[in-house]
Amino acid sequence: MSERPGGISLRTVLRFVDLATDALAETREEIDALNVYPVPDGDTGTNMYLTLSAGQEAARAAAEQPGAHAGTVLPAFSRGLLLGARGNSGVILSQLLGAVVHRIGHSGEDERNAALLADALVRAADAAYAAVGVPVEGTILTVARAAADAATKVVEDPQARSRSIFTEAARAAREALARTPEQLPMLAAAGVVDAGGRGLSVILDAAEALMTGRRAVPVTTPRGHTIPIPHAGLDLTADGPAYEVMYLLDAEADAIPPLRERLAGLGDSLVVVGGDGLWNVHVHVDDVGAAVEAGIDAGRPHRIRVTHFADQLAAAAAAQRREGRSVVAVTAGPGLASIFADCGAQVVEGGPGRRPSAAMLLETIVATGTREVIVLPNDNDSLRVADLAARMAEDEHGVRVAVIPTRAQVQGLAALAVHEPGRSFDADVLEMTATARHARHGAVTVAARQAMTMAGACEPGDVLGVIERDFALVGADMGEIARATLDRLLGAGGELVTIVAGADDTGGLAERLAEHVASSYPTLDVVVYDGGQPRYPLLLCVE
Repeated sequence: MSERPGGISLRTVLRFVDLATDALAETREEIDALNVYPVPDGDTGTNMYLTLSAGQEAARAAAEQPGAHAGTVLPAFSRGLLLGARGNSGVILSQLLGAVVHRIGHSGEDERNAALLADALVRAADAAYAAVGVPVEGTILTVARAAADAATKVVEDPQARSRSIFTEAARAAREALARTPEQLPMLAAAGVVDAGGRGLSVILDAAEALMTGRRAVPVTTPRGHTIPIPHAGLDLTADGPAYEVMYLLDAEADAIPPLRERLAGLGDSLVVVGGDGLWNVHVHVDDVGAAVEAGIDAGRPHRIRVTHFADQLAAAAAAQRREGRSVVAVTAGPGLASIFADCGAQVVEGGPGRRPSAAMLLETIVATGTREVIVLPNDNDSLRVADLAARMAEDEHGVRVAVIPTRAQVQGLAALAVHEPGRSFDADVLEMTATARHARHGAVTVAARQAMTMAGACEPGDVLGVIERDFALVGADMGEIARATLDRLLGAGGELVTIVAGADDTGGLAERLAEHVASSYPTLDVVVYDGGQPRYPLLLCVE
């Protein structure tokens, strides 16, 4: 791909990915509630969100590489979607967006952007229909085709612009979505529009918003209600397959047609997408072993995932019975564990050398017994693990989870201080996130080895002042480095200073630093905690 495939900049790519992912995050529960076809398992919104989140994560990682541009980020986004695709809807979504990316990457130098984007939508719809074993109208496929047809009509005008493509495609998608109950009796009986189609409409609305700044008008159901309408009470059909089987498959392209034919004879909801030797396979079957054996005969299946629909529905029902909200915090010392616990958080022990696994965090999240959980990872490595645990908790247990990106223990304390269960979940997460981001943090530690820092060379035993995770000061006197570090943190002002004493603060350094604040900054409040954390005699925070 060129650096600006189809004339699209890296900034535009990342902006679209973020807007679409955020839009699905906001509508995830709404879409889950619409989910009655092909199986009423209430996870379409979650699966589409997790799929797009995987693409977003891959795109962001690619964008951080030296020399990154749209031509390197778009393929990474497409591959991330394929690898992270969840469920029937997620696999189809990965094919739709992957086809768009492929078409943009193969644009001609003189090709009009509007014509390129219209053709990309057409090829996306074609690819989605081709990927599905038995295409059914009244689904995401119908919505994709309507958007593509509308875009094609727009480019009949040689003066058409890109924004017109997305405006008309998004409008046509909403109109097609509203008609889906006329095409699928199951939707009409439940009084809902198609869940996958709604998810695609949300993404097209995000594209329109990116190009025009306008927000779309909500779609309504045949009964005149604005979605969502919950599907409580719907059951699995007695004659339907019992299991969803998904796996990634390393195989040559000529092995895929026989695989499709074999899997089609085993069940339904068959979708196989991918290319260039890597495929994502999805099918609903009764015989799990036969579905996996078909993959083995075709190539090398891996990341095999099996879901028993009855268990999934039971988990969803249990999740609906959950109430309340909890906070889970990763803590780095016994004193910090006590502080977080006293503030009402469920504690997972962590810190340098003992960071928790995703399984440990998942177990704690589920064990809270609440419907909503906010996670405070409190260090950079635990942040990645927390994101994975949150996805598993939502996908497998129906718990709504938000991870606040706290990268320091003191940021977690600041966020927990403004936690308010009486607020809505989104408002609480927003307030805690904003507080954590505005909490400037630092620390004092001792160098364990020779190294070069942004403050110069250090030797084992040197005292290091840390500001926002960077080694900013090097010296020999811990008291001087502590004061200098805090003074730098206070350079931008502040109202509250938090000092957390570590296990190695045996000389009352934290108390002396508090006295320094009282004498040098008499208008500031200061609190001192005994954190007991290893390796860091002091943790500092300014709010």
